[in-house]
Amino acid sequence: MWDFKANAREAFYGIFNKLGLLERIPDFNRFLLVYEKYNEHLWTEYRKGKFKKDHMRNERMVLTFKEMGIDDPDIPYIVGDLYIQEAPRKTNLFPGVHETLRCLSDQYKLYILTNGFAEVQVQKINSCKLQPYFSKLFMAEMVGYQKPDRRFFEYAIKSVHAHKNECLMIGDDPESDIRGAQNAGIDQVYFNSGNKPCAIEPTWVIDSIASLKNIL
Repeated sequence: MWDFKANAREAFYGIFNKLGLLERIPDFNRFLLVYEKYNEHLWTEYRKGKFKKDHMRNERMVLTFKEMGIDDPDIPYIVGDLYIQEAPRKTNLFPGVHETLRCLSDQYKLYILTNGFAEVQVQKINSCKLQPYFSKLFMAEMVGYQKPDRRFFEYAIKSVHAHKNECLMIGDDPESDIRGAQNAGIDQVYFNSGNKPCAIEPTWVIDSIASLKNIL
């Protein structure tokens, strides 16, 4: 739902402008690509339990600025702290999110299952005014398991008194969302907005949020 790339671009641009970093890092697009690379890698390692939350947050910035040739020891931490404050306030969603959720929430119970950090996820949802559509938010930090651990999915299903054959997992991460749901015996919809290669075969694949109405 939340357009990570658009919101990251907007947040970082504002931070760079505020700190005067646009002159020191003129290739802003490359910065975003490098950050995305390290962010994805470290999130994968974090899900495996190799890092604590604070280390992951800091290291993605340290590695990014190092690759961009910025040796200032303070800048990665300053930018990282500002990013955590600014990014969740951004409200760029994929097209059709509100219309689709409004339609689906009239027919189904909707829940959010996220590995994201509690303080960030709640702010994202509130900033984007998504809370009316969802009955409950399940966060890994509170559940005690992270996707793709099947126990996360099983905990959520048990908590809402549902059965696996009544559930459908919709997500944009092949490993944590799709493989995790498969391991838990739940059908899946893979939201593949960028038409990325996927080694996992989901139950359904969509390239737009509005396409969910064709399945449900």
